Amino acid sequence: MKKEVIECTKAAPARGPYSTAIKVGNLLFISGRTPSDLITGELIDDDVKNATRVALENVKVILEESGSSLDNVIKTTVFLRDINDFIQVNEIYGEYFKVDPPARSCVQVGKLPRNAAVEIEAIAIIE
Repeated sequence: MKKEVIECTKAAPARGPYSTAIKVGNLLFISGRTPSDLITGELIDDDVKNATRVALENVKVILEESGSSLDNVIKTTVFLRDINDFIQVNEIYGEYFKVDPPARSCVQVGKLPRNAAVEIEAIAIIE
């Protein structure tokens, strides 16, 4: 199988030497998305619920532009600045994955890029 770099025009560009997403076969691997405004790239980190919503919207935009959807996500990893935010993050996360949610890991990390409250990466199927 061949690796295909996916650069989405509607998502904030990668901020380093990595790709926004990689397609291999019918799998899409989306790099971690922080709560960045899709137009300005500005970090939106006013409250953890809103930050989670923005990060998931970023993932959703990449999925849709790549020919997939939230329904096709099979695995996510959620990185938190503070594990005490888990309940609030989980509440918003559940709004996006209501039926047959993907497998998930959720961990607190030492620090996230730009000190974001949350970062979310995803693996999805492209049908």
